[in-house]
Amino acid sequence: MAHSFRAKPAVRLGEIAELIGATLKGDADILIDGIGPLEDAGPGQLSFVSNSRYASLAASCQASALIVPPALEEVSLPCLVCENPYSALARVAQLFAAPSTLPQGVHPSALVGEDVNLGPDIAVGPLVQIGQGSSIGSGTVIFGGAYLGNNVTVGGNCTIYPNASILDDCVIGNRVVIHSGTVIGSDGFGYAQDESGRHLKIPQTGIVQIDDDVEIGANCTIDRATFGRTWIQRGCKIDNLVQIGHNVVIGEHSILISQVGISGSTTVGKHVILAGQVGLVGHINIGDGVRVGAKSGVSNSVKAGQDVSGIPAVPHKEWLRNSAGIRRLSKQREELRQLRMRIERLEQQLSAAPSAPESQEIF
Repeated sequence: MAHSFRAKPAVRLGEIAELIGATLKGDADILIDGIGPLEDAGPGQLSFVSNSRYASLAASCQASALIVPPALEEVSLPCLVCENPYSALARVAQLFAAPSTLPQGVHPSALVGEDVNLGPDIAVGPLVQIGQGSSIGSGTVIFGGAYLGNNVTVGGNCTIYPNASILDDCVIGNRVVIHSGTVIGSDGFGYAQDESGRHLKIPQTGIVQIDDDVEIGANCTIDRATFGRTWIQRGCKIDNLVQIGHNVVIGEHSILISQVGISGSTTVGKHVILAGQVGLVGHINIGDGVRVGAKSGVSNSVKAGQDVSGIPAVPHKEWLRNSAGIRRLSKQREELRQLRMRIERLEQQLSAAPSAPESQEIF
């Protein structure tokens, strides 16, 4: 059987229906103790179908119940009917997922500076370093090898995974998750060139502010501001290997997928999606609800609600037309070569033909 979450006690199917606001079809007392994929789920597990293309798999599924959209509510298994099965599954999975944790308290090998305020119910793992004047909120877990600089503020119920670094003066909100290897508050890339062409470092004296309910993947870098703050607003989700430059603002509930790079002083609006390997130049504005296709390079500001793709990024439909044209280039080149040859032959035939006699005027 495939791996599934089975870390917490079983839950009645009726309780799950209430949790996700689904319509229950079947026995409310069925006990669910985990989540499984449609092909491999077994008794006691819950699975889901989000698309009618998988209706045949649903018919042969061995799970105790399914989460389905209204179009598939007639499946033979007990089911929870809701408009967005994938979102509902995410909420149900939280019932059975037991996050990694540490024993409460501060490990003897941790190094805690002076005037550090440690809230109740925290867990600080081995070889953690917390600088002087920092504050850690209640219920926060900091895994081994993490580094927090001086005067860092971390809110409640955060999770900081091994070897993450939060440098001096940065501010982290509540329920923030920071994965291994991420560096928050490294210097912004700021230099001035002198008369001899040498690069003079501009001191980076600002901070990074991470608001509530943000999750930051592994090996990300979020640079501190030159002045003021680099600001990741509430509910943002950032994938692995993302680079965010100094003084960037990321609006609420935006998503940045792996290997996105954002140059300094760019503002990204709310509910924006930047797909993998998107690059944004500095000092531009990306409006609310914008979606940028993978590998795109955005060199100008984008108005709210637009979908853009390509290098340089253009409206997505235009990019699709351009891409289709590129795929036809080799065929069009051959057609052009054939036309050129035909024109040359016609010109040769015309030049070789005898001249017509001039007409005589009759008076």
